[in-house]
Amino acid sequence: MVFSLCLKVAEPEEASLIPRRPLCSVTTGLVIIGCLLLLLCGGWLLGTMFWLHGSSNNEPHKPPSPAAAGGQTPSSNTTQTGVHVAAASTRQEACSLIPETWRFDCYPERYIVVTKELCEARNCCFIPASSSTSHPSGGNGIPWCFYPPDFPSYSLRSINNTSLGQKGTLVKEVKTYYPEDIFTLELEMRYETNTRLRVRITDPSEPRFEVPVSVPTATMNAENPDYVVELSKNPFGLIVKRKSTGMVLVNTTVAPLFYANQFLQFSTVLPTPFIYGLGEHRSTFLHDVHWNTLTMWARDVPPTEKTNLYGAHPFYLAMEEGGNSHGFFMLNSNAMDVALQPAPALTWRTIGGILDFYIFLGPEPGSVIQQYMEVIGYPAMPIYWAMGYHLCRWGYKTILVCNSLFLQDVQWNDIDYMDKFMDFTYDPTNFGTLPDLVKDLHAHDQRYVIILDPGISSTQPEGSYWPYDEGLKRGVFMKDDENRTLIGKVWPGLTAYPDFSDEVTHEWWYDNLQKFHQKVPFDGLWIDMNEPSNFLDGSTHDCPSNHWEYPPYTPSVLGDLLRAKTVCASAQQKLSLHYNLHSLYGLMEAKASASALKRITAKRPFVISRSTFPSQGMYSGHWLGDNRSQWKDLYTSIAGILTFNLLGIPLVGADVCGFSEEPQEEMCVRWTQLGAFYPFTRNHNALDMKPQDPTAFSPLARTAMKQALLLRYSLFPLLYTLFHHAHVHGHTVARPLMFEFPKDVKTYGIDKQFLWGQSLLVTPVLNPGVDSVVGYFPEALWYDYYTVRTITGRLNAVHSKGEELQLHAPLDKINLHLREGSITPTQTPNLTLWVSSGQPLHLVSALTEDGSATGDLFWDDGESIDTFETNQYAYIVFNVTKVLALTFFFFFFFFLNYATALPLFCVALKLFQPESNGPVFNATINDLSKQLQILLNHFASPPPV
Repeated sequence: MVFSLCLKVAEPEEASLIPRRPLCSVTTGLVIIGCLLLLLCGGWLLGTMFWLHGSSNNEPHKPPSPAAAGGQTPSSNTTQTGVHVAAASTRQEACSLIPETWRFDCYPERYIVVTKELCEARNCCFIPASSSTSHPSGGNGIPWCFYPPDFPSYSLRSINNTSLGQKGTLVKEVKTYYPEDIFTLELEMRYETNTRLRVRITDPSEPRFEVPVSVPTATMNAENPDYVVELSKNPFGLIVKRKSTGMVLVNTTVAPLFYANQFLQFSTVLPTPFIYGLGEHRSTFLHDVHWNTLTMWARDVPPTEKTNLYGAHPFYLAMEEGGNSHGFFMLNSNAMDVALQPAPALTWRTIGGILDFYIFLGPEPGSVIQQYMEVIGYPAMPIYWAMGYHLCRWGYKTILVCNSLFLQDVQWNDIDYMDKFMDFTYDPTNFGTLPDLVKDLHAHDQRYVIILDPGISSTQPEGSYWPYDEGLKRGVFMKDDENRTLIGKVWPGLTAYPDFSDEVTHEWWYDNLQKFHQKVPFDGLWIDMNEPSNFLDGSTHDCPSNHWEYPPYTPSVLGDLLRAKTVCASAQQKLSLHYNLHSLYGLMEAKASASALKRITAKRPFVISRSTFPSQGMYSGHWLGDNRSQWKDLYTSIAGILTFNLLGIPLVGADVCGFSEEPQEEMCVRWTQLGAFYPFTRNHNALDMKPQDPTAFSPLARTAMKQALLLRYSLFPLLYTLFHHAHVHGHTVARPLMFEFPKDVKTYGIDKQFLWGQSLLVTPVLNPGVDSVVGYFPEALWYDYYTVRTITGRLNAVHSKGEELQLHAPLDKINLHLREGSITPTQTPNLTLWVSSGQPLHLVSALTEDGSATGDLFWDDGESIDTFETNQYAYIVFNVTKVLALTFFFFFFFFLNYATALPLFCVALKLFQPESNGPVFNATINDLSKQLQILLNHFASPPPV
C-alpha cells in the first residue's frame, strides 16, 4: 500500500458521487516524502556532529539536548505492527546515541538484577554498558537502564512575576513507576540577594514536611543578581547561569523531574568534576564523580568508605573554570542518595519532604561558604579552653588513673564514670570522689567534660530513677505507632528516647543537667550515640510493616532498612514522624544541650556532638567518630576537618592517635603533631586498649608531642582570632589551599596539607618510616616558621612559582610555613591556655617583597556570652609598610566593667623580609608596645574560677 501525504478535504453527507481528484498525485507525495527525509536526516547528522564535537568556552561539559516535549507511553494494543517496530527501532537508536557518561539511572534500586523486561516496563532505555564499571544489579557504575530523551516529565503550564521573583505551575499527565505521583506542582523562584537564589517546588494542594531550621526571610527581590535564570517549558527544566561568564551552574533538563509522595528526584550538570562537601562520608576532600553515590541518613558506624555516617549535610561547593565557584544546598532532611557521574553531573534522590534548594554564586570559595552560613547560621564563638588540648579514654578504671594529668586544658570521661551506664549518675564505687576531681581540675585552671547518651534507662524500679520517671510524667519520650513509649536498647539496657523536637523535652533535659551539675560541676557536654543509635533494629516491639518502614525506594543506607540500628521510621515525635526527623536528632539534642549549659554556667556552652545537620555549628562542635589507629585514618582526618569547615562546623577534629586499636609510637607522634592543628584537639582511645596519652610513650616521643602541643598553645591568639572571623563572618578556620588560590588547579585536590586562615601552611607527615615530606607551595613567597622564630641566621624563604618541594621532617618536627604579607600574633606557651594567655604577646611579620604585611587580633575575656554582639572586646589590626613603622588600628575597643580572663602583659614585634639575616626592629616599637600594654592592662586582673 502507498501512503500519500496529500490532504483530503472532508465531504458533506450529500456530496456528489462523482469521484474527486486528489489535491496532489502519489508521485508528488513520494517526492515530497523523499525531500523531507533528506532534510531531516541531514539536519539530524549536522546536529549530532555539532553536539558530539562542538565545544563552548562557557559550557565545556554541555549535556545532550533535552527532549522537545514529554513523551507518552506507547500503546500496547496497537494494530500497526510495522509502525510499532519502526518506532521501537527509532527509540533504540535514540537511546544508543546517549553517551555512557550522560546516562541517568532509571533503576537505582540495589540488589536487583536489571533485565530488559524490568527496564522497559519503566519505559526506559536498556543497553548493557561496554565498560567493566557497569552495574546490572543496581550497584555504582554505568547504568544499563537509563532515561530516554522522551521520558514523560512535567511541563511549565504558567509563570508569573512576584515581589521576590517568579511563581509558576508545573503539570504532568503520565504516571511514573513510583506510587502516589503528584501531578500538579507549584514552582517558586526567589531572587533573595544578588548572590543567592532560592527555588522551591511544592505540592499546592497539600502541605508536606519541611525542615524546621530557621532560614532568612527575604522581603524583596535582588536588584542586580549575578545569575540568569532560564526555564524550559516542555519538558520543564531550570537553567541557572553566571551572568558575568555565561557558565551554566545548574541545568535540570538533562533528566526528568520526579515528584511522588515518597520519591523526589532531579538531576543537574556540574561545570567541572571538582565538587566538595556532601557530608558526612569518609573520602578524599575532592569527591570522585566516577559513578559515586553518597547516601545521607544519620548512622552509628565507624568511619567507612561508601557508607552513610553520623551526619547529613546536603550541600556542595563546586569549582568552575577560571577559579570561580558556587554552592548548592538542598534543604531536605529525609533519607537521600546523591549520585555523581562523570559527565559530570549529579542526581538528587530523596524520599520525602519538598524540593527546596539554594544556589550561592560566590564567586570565591570563601564567599560561597559565607553565603551558605548566612542561610544556616554562623557558628558559635567557642569558649577559650575549647581550643586547648583535651584528653579522654574509654576505660578509666578509677579516679586515680583519670587524674594523671599532662599539658592539657580539659579532662573528659567516657561512660565509665556512670552508674550502670545511666545518664545523670556517677559510679559511687570507682568514681565516688568525682566531685573532688572536678574541683581539683578547676583549681589548676582546667576543665571537665562528661559524656551523655540520649537513651534513658527504662528498667529501674519506679521512683528510683528520676530522669525516666519524670520523663514519663512530662511525656518527653518518642512513641511507637501504637502510642506506646518506644523502647530500644543501648549501653544501660532497655532505653527510651527523648523527643528533642518538643520544647517540653528541652526543659526536662535542662532540669536533669542542672540537678547533676549541682553534684558534679562539669564544664561541657559530649553528646554521643545521637543518630540516634540503637542496638536493636527499631524497637522491642518491632516496627509496623507500612510504607514508612518500607518506602517504594530505599536509599543505599547501611543495613538496607531505615530502622537499621536506630528507632522505627514510623516512630512519633512532636513535629513529625521519625521518618522525617531522623537526621535532625543530633542537631535538636545539641540545641537543647547548648541552651541548658548557657543557663547553668552563664558562660559560652561547650558541646561536642557526633551526629550533625546544617546549622549545627551554632550549637556544637563535632569529632569525626570512632576512627582507627591506622595511618590511613591519620590521612583521611584532614579531609574530614576541611569538609566540616565548609559545612559550617569549624570546631572539629579527629581522635588523636586513633580510637580503636593500638597506635605505634611513631604514628602517635605524627598524629599529635597533626592534631595540634585540628581546630579541636582531643586524644581519645577505646576500652581495653593500652594508654596512648603522651605520658605513655618514651621520653623522646613524649618530648616531641609536648613540643607540638606547646606550638599550638603559642599560636592560640591566631586560632582564637580565626574562630572570631568564623563566628562573625562565616569564614573557615582550617582551610583548603584552593580557598586562597582558586585559580591554581593544582590545589583543587590537595588534602594532605591545609591552612590556618590565610597564611599558616601546615604540611604534616602522613607515612611511616620517613624523615621528609613533599608539600605543594602555590605561587607566593613562603617563610619557614621555625626559621622566622630564630633571632639570628639567614631566613629560609621559598619563592614558589607553584611547585612541589621536599621538606626535611624529622620525628620531632611538623613543617609550618608563613605566607608573605601576614602578621601572626603568638604568645609564650604554658601548661594551660589560662596561664599561656597571661604571657607576653609576639607579632611575627612575614613581609612581602615590598616590605609590607598585615594581621589582626580579636581579644575578649574568653568565656562571656556574645561579647562581640555586646561590644565587650578588643579588635586590633596590625599593618607594616616599607618596614618603616608599625601602626595599630583599634576598631570597637571597649573597656569592660569586669576584668578579662585573658590578660595581655606586653607586646614584642619581629619583622622578617626576604634575604634579610634576621628580624628588623623599628625604633618606635618599644614605645608602641608600652602604649598597647597600658590599654590592655585594663583587662589585667583575672576573675576567680
